[in-house]
Amino acid sequence: MSDEIEDKEFFDRADAIIALANSQCDDFPIGKVSSSLLFAAARFNAFIVASSAKDLDQLKEEKEEAIKYFKQQYEKVFIENMDEYIKNYGKNIQEQRK
Repeated sequence: MSDEIEDKEFFDRADAIIALANSQCDDFPIGKVSSSLLFAAARFNAFIVASSAKDLDQLKEEKEEAIKYFKQQYEKVFIENMDEYIKNYGKNIQEQRK
């Protein structure tokens, strides 16, 4: 599978999750939706780490490394997305407010 196809599938999955969160903003405050989304990501990632461990001892041994990895990944993509919004603020934010 090419990187281009993988990238499209990656963004399609992310867009589907974002669309669900956006639809919830019709009924709930955006901050509460954001908190739920963050909690869901953390819970899902903890499940992935736990289910990948062969036993409890391995899970305990890998806990700190998993925490470090997910913190680094979140920070990286959060910064990338914030930079994108700063760069395109007029198009992405101001245009939506009209």
